[in-house]
Amino acid sequence: MRLCQTGGCPVVLRRSARRIPSRLTLGLFLFVALFSNCLSAQQTDSVVVVNSAPLKQSPDSALVFEGLVSFGNYNLFASGSGCKVFTSGVEYDRHSWGYFLRAQTDYVAEFLPMVLLNEPTKSDYHGYPVTNQRRLVPGIGFSPIGFRLLWRPGRMFQPYMEEKGGMVAFTRKVINANATYEDFSLQSSSGLLIRTGGRFDLRVGLYSDFHMSNAFMVPTNPGLDVMNANFGLSYALGKPRQPR
Repeated sequence: MRLCQTGGCPVVLRRSARRIPSRLTLGLFLFVALFSNCLSAQQTDSVVVVNSAPLKQSPDSALVFEGLVSFGNYNLFASGSGCKVFTSGVEYDRHSWGYFLRAQTDYVAEFLPMVLLNEPTKSDYHGYPVTNQRRLVPGIGFSPIGFRLLWRPGRMFQPYMEEKGGMVAFTRKVINANATYEDFSLQSSSGLLIRTGGRFDLRVGLYSDFHMSNAFMVPTNPGLDVMNANFGLSYALGKPRQPR
C-alpha cells in the first residue's frame, strides 16, 4: 500500500509494459528462423530422394518379321541335294552382351510358324534324288539360341552378322525315307540393316546359309545345306532413334 501511495506501483507496471514488445519481437524472430531451417531441410531431403532414384533405360530390342528363299544347295556339311527351303516367321533381337570386335552384341531368338521344303519324292541313302517328281513338305521351326553382331548401331546403314541354332520339324520324314521328322538347324547370315528414322527399319540379307541334319539320331543322316536370301521388316520396341 505504501508503494502505491508513493507512486511505486505505476513505475513497475510501466517497466513491464515496455518489455512485452521486445519479447514478442524476439519470439517472432526465433519462430521465423526455426521455420526457415525446417523448410530448407525439407527441400534438401526432397532433392536427395529425387537424385537417388535415376530412371532406368531399357536396352534396345526389336521384332523382325522375316522371310527366307533358297536359290540353291551345296554339299558342305551335308550330302542332301536337289532341295529348296522357304520360311516365314519372326525374330527377336535384344542388346544383351555389350560390344565385341567394335560391334554391338545382341541376343537373337526366332520362331518359324511356316517352313516349306521342296524335295524329290525319292532319294537314295545319301539324299541324292533318283526321280524328277517333287513335293512340298510343310513344317515348323524354332531357334532359341543365337547372337548378332551389329556394326555402326544408330547409323543409316548398319552391317550385321548372326548365327541361330534350333530345330525344325516336318509332317513326314524328309530328304530320305529312312531319315527323321525332326532335324537340328543352324543358320548363318550377313547383311545390312537400313534405318528409316521411325520404328520400322529394313533388313536385307546379302548371304545366308541354312543347314539341317538329324545328328545321326538314326543311321541315315543325309542332311541339307542351302544358300538363300532373306528379307525382313524390323520394328523397334523401345524409343526409335533418328539415323545419324
